[in-house]
Amino acid sequence: MFPAVFLDRDGVIIENVHTYVRSWDDVAFLPGSLEALARLAAGPYKVVMVTNQSAVGRGILQLAQAEAINVRIVETIHQLGGRVDGAYICPHGPQDGCDCRKPLPGLLLRAAAELDIDLANSIMVGDALTDLQAGQAAGVKRSFLVLTGRGQEQAALLGAAQLASGGVFPDLAAVLAEWLTPH
Repeated sequence: MFPAVFLDRDGVIIENVHTYVRSWDDVAFLPGSLEALARLAAGPYKVVMVTNQSAVGRGILQLAQAEAINVRIVETIHQLGGRVDGAYICPHGPQDGCDCRKPLPGLLLRAAAELDIDLANSIMVGDALTDLQAGQAAGVKRSFLVLTGRGQEQAALLGAAQLASGGVFPDLAAVLAEWLTPH
């Protein structure tokens, strides 16, 4: 079994767009995210992108379009020295009652089963409380909140949510620098 770094997509790797990422033209990588992913690629961790894409469930975007955007994101990461071992989408809207929409752990559990991941030695990085809740529900070792994307507003809610968090960091690069540095 392998440890993994689970990453939310919007707000952690790419800019979070309030009107949804609907095409490749809407994709903008966050400063430092590609470099951080390149450093992560050399490690023993599986790298897994997990993303809620309610635009699909709301009929704003087709699942094939969302998947095509993910493919291009992963290709770009690979071209610049990074690695993504799995990319998982929840295509459901908030009212659909699925088990894969974060804060539920379905995406992480599916990835763990398919990629032979040791959840107890894995981490989750997200820009929303729902990301941290999904990590906690899946049984990952630690979940980290980044201040990119929705992270600034979500950080204010962290204490009230009573979540066991690994901490709040400015961005993905800062989380990985802390987590991957031997102590």
